[in-house]
Amino acid sequence: DGEGDPGVFTATALPGDPRLLPTLTSAFLGTRVFRDILHAAGVYSGAAGDTHRADVPSPLGLRMAAPGARSPAQSFTLDTWTGTFSHTIQSPGYTATHQLYAHHSLVHLMAFSITIRRLDGSTHPITVQLQSLFVPQSQDLDLTPGPDFQGAHYIHGQTLVPEVEGGPRPAVHMLWTPIPRRLTLGGEERERCWQFLTAVAGSEEEAKRSYSAGLALAAAGSLHRCHARAWAALRRGCSLELDGPLALRQALQGCLYYLLSAVPPRDSPGMPFHGISPGGLSNGTRGEDYWGHVFWDQDTWMFPNILLLYPEAARAILQYRIRTLEGARSNAQEQGYEGAKFPWESAATGREVCPEEIYGAQEIHVSGDVLVAFEQYYCTTQDQKLFQEDGGWELVEAVAQYWCSRMVWSEEEQLYHIRGVMPPDEYHSHVDNSAYTNAVARCSLNFATDMARDLLLPVPEEWEERARKIKVPFDEERKYHPEYDGYSPGEPVKQADVVLLGFPLMHPMSAEVRRNDLEMYEPVTDPGGPAMTWSMFAVGWLELKELQRAWSHLEKCFSNITEPFKVWVENSDGSGAVNFLTGMGGFLQVILFGFTGFRITRSSLLFDPAFPDNITKLKVSSVSYLGNKLEVTITREEIRMEVTETSQDPPAFPLEAVLESGQRFPLWEGQSVSFPTAPGWIQRSPS
Repeated sequence: DGEGDPGVFTATALPGDPRLLPTLTSAFLGTRVFRDILHAAGVYSGAAGDTHRADVPSPLGLRMAAPGARSPAQSFTLDTWTGTFSHTIQSPGYTATHQLYAHHSLVHLMAFSITIRRLDGSTHPITVQLQSLFVPQSQDLDLTPGPDFQGAHYIHGQTLVPEVEGGPRPAVHMLWTPIPRRLTLGGEERERCWQFLTAVAGSEEEAKRSYSAGLALAAAGSLHRCHARAWAALRRGCSLELDGPLALRQALQGCLYYLLSAVPPRDSPGMPFHGISPGGLSNGTRGEDYWGHVFWDQDTWMFPNILLLYPEAARAILQYRIRTLEGARSNAQEQGYEGAKFPWESAATGREVCPEEIYGAQEIHVSGDVLVAFEQYYCTTQDQKLFQEDGGWELVEAVAQYWCSRMVWSEEEQLYHIRGVMPPDEYHSHVDNSAYTNAVARCSLNFATDMARDLLLPVPEEWEERARKIKVPFDEERKYHPEYDGYSPGEPVKQADVVLLGFPLMHPMSAEVRRNDLEMYEPVTDPGGPAMTWSMFAVGWLELKELQRAWSHLEKCFSNITEPFKVWVENSDGSGAVNFLTGMGGFLQVILFGFTGFRITRSSLLFDPAFPDNITKLKVSSVSYLGNKLEVTITREEIRMEVTETSQDPPAFPLEAVLESGQRFPLWEGQSVSFPTAPGWIQRSPS
């Protein structure tokens, strides 16, 4: 069906596994449709490795039923354009519709409505049942009822166990519209809509403010419209469109829906952001989705897409890491090192909360991954304020110090070594000189050095010396990068590891070495491994213009996308995290960086498009670069660019596109420029 809307997913039955139901999430609240719990951002309960998202009982956990209707037709629809899920019962004389959404302008509010509409001239009452799972209690919160407010019931309480001893126990305040067992459309009524609100916040004032604001919008008949408008604006600003197979276009819109549901609104001091876990805010109960902890999945796999499309949200993600810097310093100190070591699993404090010690002790590349995100952000925004005034520099410096203290000098090789690590490939541990870990450490030190110079700060000599002399294993004979000292070709690998040297790290190497790395690791990477792996092979083959090979890897991702709501699973056998945003982030990077050839460098944004045969056109509505928003449309024949918006404060840098052939095209706001598809770059205009 080439005509289908790629952003609306409809089914007549729900998947058998409730984990595959779609999620409804804002920056602050998340749930899965028909589930009896929801989660609030940053609200974890449990000490150290047991800390998990606290279950908040959810008034939205209910199903609508039509008693007495003989086998009514039912449908379930996720509309990713309006950020709304609906369940419709179609009876001979009427339709009943249950609509649910996480409100995107009032982020402390979730809502649902039930609408009954008469289709014939009958005058008898029509009743639907509401089968609710809601019980106002929780295993994670000490909830106490409070007085009703504007017709809403009220409960409040704190989490039971802090993450660190003596640490804060976040509060939850919830107001909700009481839910009757049934709703009836009177004999004289043609149509009626009932609205039900749930407000959840960290304080009584905020919960009441949000609930009142929601009631006022509901009374004016604009509660849903106001949400849909805010959500549509976000979707428009981050829009990616492809001309290609419907399944690919649906997967793309599904990924954008789930990933954009998880991003913060523009960074606001009153609402700190709490990071994005692999399965998002709707998941993370104890025993599910890694307990809702934040990994490198956020910084390496999701962040680059958010950065190019919505840098203000990217900044808020970095601020989550800045806020947890003290916890990262404690982690380094506990292991006997200087500076800051970001945890393998992070929750509210930045202290290590991974339940199994080996990962926190050995999978140390995550600190470098965090810094790569800071570097990409700085290169695309030149936002010095984040570093000078908002704590970014202290974080960069602390990670550089950590890497210096984590290295040892090898007299024999006259190089620095990092020993006893677990690389991204978790099938191996206690290895020396993981190629990826050492390469990312080198990136950290180079970035810290460049950043210090830009901020006119002194540069410690050891940063430059160690970046120059750190060992990144290389096999001169076979011309490829062994995964670590002593890796023998053919040994199985869990997931993308060495291939990440080419992208995102852009570690210097020839096209021949890049090809050899891909050839060496492609056949030995576990086909049952996590979903983001194949996207990085796809990016590598696109770089080398091996378009069909790239497509065959991108196609592997489809075995991780479930029907009918395009919810991703971590592993193709259905195990691991669900609503796997990490895999979606990798998939989006194939489109946003692979098909376009976009690469973020210190001085420019490179482009070098490459499409597999079945894709004819890609349009990115708004690539953000140095304060400009660019609409970029690419076909095999031509590239068209237009600056659609420029920031005033701080003023945007004027841009130009330069082709490798030397041709230059100034990019002025409101003027469309096109040129034959060829490699080049976008940079600050020298004028």
